[in-house]
Amino acid sequence: MTTATAEAPVTHRLTALDRCDACGARAYIAAQVGDSELLYCAHHGRKFEEKLRAVATDWHDETDRLEKVSTV
Repeated sequence: MTTATAEAPVTHRLTALDRCDACGARAYIAAQVGDSELLYCAHHGRKFEEKLRAVATDWHDETDRLEKVSTV
């Protein structure tokens, strides 16, 4: 017997209003550094990732949203 399990709905905390601190594009990455949250688009997040991860206390990455194709 198999049991169907419902997947938890995915919630994204970054919205279209969150903008990249480097260029103003939509942010998909948030890095917590000290008391500040830095927001980056996928391009700048990847560009600065190595240095940011060394000092960030939290790394939140929603770039997978860029690869999903809408079925609507």
